[in-house]
Amino acid sequence: MRVLIVEDETAAARNLQSMLAAAEPEAVVAGVTESIVDTVEWLAANGMPDLIFMDIHIADGESFRIFELTEIDAPIIFTTAYDSYALEAFKVNSIDYLLKPLKSEDLERAIAKWRRLSVGERSEYKARVDSLAASQNKSSDMFLVHIKDKIIPLRTCDISYFYTFDEKVTAHTADGGKYPIAKTLEALQEQLPEYEFFRANRQFIIARRAVKDISVWFGSRLAINLTQETPERIVVSKARVPEFKRWMTAVQP
Repeated sequence: MRVLIVEDETAAARNLQSMLAAAEPEAVVAGVTESIVDTVEWLAANGMPDLIFMDIHIADGESFRIFELTEIDAPIIFTTAYDSYALEAFKVNSIDYLLKPLKSEDLERAIAKWRRLSVGERSEYKARVDSLAASQNKSSDMFLVHIKDKIIPLRTCDISYFYTFDEKVTAHTADGGKYPIAKTLEALQEQLPEYEFFRANRQFIIARRAVKDISVWFGSRLAINLTQETPERIVVSKARVPEFKRWMTAVQP
């Protein structure tokens, strides 16, 4: 059983190796990588391991980016201090999602789950995951939001804006609700309908229906005022003002 550990904290990687040795003596840690780049290069040079333990926040970004850069067939067990990425993890063929600090019983349960998956079952599992990911990526009518032990359906038409801060994205609804979204603004921008939503700047994607009025801002920029308060002022740069104006005046397809 060859194992790859993707973890940028040395102490956490060592702790996982120690726990893994106790839980599964036959496991051989074939490599430990600390970043997206390191992981992609390691996989290219060493081939696919039997199992990957992967932290979500690593040295150069979220590890979900790895799946965009290379094809991974191995089952994944995510290890993270955050509980808001479970749905995103499920879409990239994870078999378990362990919260830090890791507990030996949780690790043992995850390995037992991996062992129960025969080769055929793993292929079938991956097919189901790929199907779910494809349908989720094509659909923009609904988001499934994971909050603690619940999955909440969130309709796109109820969202006023998306906001990112400290590498976390939240969807803000017209009724004042805030929901964690396990996607980057870049990924959302590709998924959301262009007529309905606009990427105003690095922090915001705004909904057309939520625009209250627009103020001329210094430096030939625009300040967008929504129908509800926002964590900070939404400013469209001078270079993107023409694009924003075209979006605001576009006819619905």
